[in-house]
Amino acid sequence: MAVPNTIKVPVPFEYVFPAGVLCLGVQPVTDFDKRGQADDQARDKDTGERLWVVKVLDLDPEAGKFGGTNEVKVKIAAPVQPVPPASKIPGYPPAVEFTDVTLTPYVDSQRCKGNAPKCKARQAWSIRAGAMTEPIAVAATKQAA
Repeated sequence: MAVPNTIKVPVPFEYVFPAGVLCLGVQPVTDFDKRGQADDQARDKDTGERLWVVKVLDLDPEAGKFGGTNEVKVKIAAPVQPVPPASKIPGYPPAVEFTDVTLTPYVDSQRCKGNAPKCKARQAWSIRAGAMTEPIAVAATKQAA
């Protein structure tokens, strides 16, 4: 059985971000083959929708232990730019959740240099989501009030 290179493994949001995340910003993904043209935004290969990258701060204290940073990028395919909910705490970024989260494994070989005896390549994960939403716990408290 052959496993496709672009396998997308569906996982629950809580599996990837057990402590939750804060939204740091949303930007369009640039298609570098179209750079300099009027519309150089990347498109999803399956749906043709525009791609957006949401930079989040992972609140899990173990998150930055190996990679050195708690910032993570999540890609979303959508016709318009996703808008994060308003922050519940003034001065802090808003907490968000993602729906339909998938992981795609790839080999990050940026650390391999020339003919070094040891290549420091590592397995990495590309994270995609269907949408960005307000955390369910926050939404449930609003409805109860």
